[in-house]
Amino acid sequence: MNELVALIVKKTKISETMAVMIVNIVVDYISKKLPAPFGSQVKAILENEALMEGAGDLLEGLATAAAKKKSTKKK
Repeated sequence: MNELVALIVKKTKISETMAVMIVNIVVDYISKKLPAPFGSQVKAILENEALMEGAGDLLEGLATAAAKKKSTKKK
């Protein structure tokens, strides 16, 4: 979540305290809107920096693989 807070601070120039508050509001909102097992898992992932980093690496890898697959189909 720290990375997300830092990104919000950088992009909006608001204080870190305000960015933390915003992230917490959004995480709570999302976790309540999802079905119970998913909401609690999303909240746990967003509150755990190591899991967030791992998820980011996974998504980056998937995006890279998708881009390679797409470029291979064009040839």
